[in-house]
Amino acid sequence: MKLNLKNLENKNKFSRTHFICDISSKLLGQYLVICGWIERVIKLKKLTFVVVCDNTGMLQVILKNQILNSTEVTKNSIIQVSGILQKSESHEFNFELNSKSIAVISKATLHSPLDLRSNISHLDTRLNSRALDMRNPKTASIFKIRHNVIQSIRNFLITQKFLEITTPKIIGNATEGGANLFTLKYFNNNAYLAQSPQLYKEQMMLGFDRVFEISTFYRAEKSHTLKHLSEFTSVDFEAAFVDYYDIMNLIESLIKKIYQSIIDNCKHDTDLVNPKLQNLQHIPFKKFTYAKILEKLQDNDIKIEFGDDLLDSHLKLIGNMHTEFYFIIDWPLSLKPFYIHEKDECEELSQSFDFQYADVEISSGGTRLYDAQKIKNRMTSQGLDYTDFINHLNVFNWGMPPHAGCGIGLDRLMMVLLNTKNIRETVLYPRDPNRLHP
Repeated sequence: MKLNLKNLENKNKFSRTHFICDISSKLLGQYLVICGWIERVIKLKKLTFVVVCDNTGMLQVILKNQILNSTEVTKNSIIQVSGILQKSESHEFNFELNSKSIAVISKATLHSPLDLRSNISHLDTRLNSRALDMRNPKTASIFKIRHNVIQSIRNFLITQKFLEITTPKIIGNATEGGANLFTLKYFNNNAYLAQSPQLYKEQMMLGFDRVFEISTFYRAEKSHTLKHLSEFTSVDFEAAFVDYYDIMNLIESLIKKIYQSIIDNCKHDTDLVNPKLQNLQHIPFKKFTYAKILEKLQDNDIKIEFGDDLLDSHLKLIGNMHTEFYFIIDWPLSLKPFYIHEKDECEELSQSFDFQYADVEISSGGTRLYDAQKIKNRMTSQGLDYTDFINHLNVFNWGMPPHAGCGIGLDRLMMVLLNTKNIRETVLYPRDPNRLHP
């Protein structure tokens, strides 16, 4: 992106003509104006070399007969520099700017707590200075890839005729009975922070065939693991006249789309973060029944009975056997929420799935109940008072189509895409039981 030089005088005095990524041999000999921060300063007898960064790259600037006074400018300060673009003799840069003028726009007065040219800073130190951490090229690349992933998800779902919606985050009753929810006073009533848009996206099946939401949700689990957060981003979608196999097929197509988009658009960033990204694609994904997973665990001397939930230790063992994407399907109905449909041929099982990468659960979903009386019965069997959900149940008495859907944990998906072990790496300002600032 570049500005029209003829109109530059009509812009504010800190305008730039080019981002650094736009600089090429076609601009040699031209007058450019660059804005960014100082990455480093190298002072020689007759010359001063200043490396300037913006969020797209780095450029070397030569200052002839203009020796910067260290009391006037500091590393990380914001500058505007103008000059003529020329070829560089440096091995690090193809081009450099022969400066005609330089202005310090905003002086950095604090010493940097981070080494922005390396990746050795401790994660907690980086999180405490998160805004500054974005000047580390590798960190910035994580969030450029995340931006691309969100865009590719949105574009894919829209092409599949899904409508984007926004549901409330302050809710009057719990989606799945109230466990692990943040509570708050809402004027004179008790309220919760939503842990998912489940009830609302199901209600939207009444008027829209397909809906999706990409938004923040909350879970008050006191988990101190590398893959749990109190505030997380979820990609939820719901579709009418489909079942859980159709949703699994959509997930496969979505993951394939995401990978292709990253490969096509984020090569520089993936080289910084995870050069082996292109080798992670395994489609079609394998499907293992819950019963089959139990067999695998029992074959490895794990004592587990039908109806027991899978623990992290179980999933770690299964993940060591299957280091790729896969589905665990047909879970016991007793382990699933009240809105999940039973299997027609075996009512003890559910039409449900968990979507995994190795031992990381990325998504869960399934076919939904759409008969109001069946939902009431299921609520009662799970110890829920269906009168707390009367507004939701009324919707199902207005003629609800059969439907299915899922929720995908975007932050966990980013862990897989970026090959990182800590979910906090993939979130700008992570929230967990120990972190509320910055």
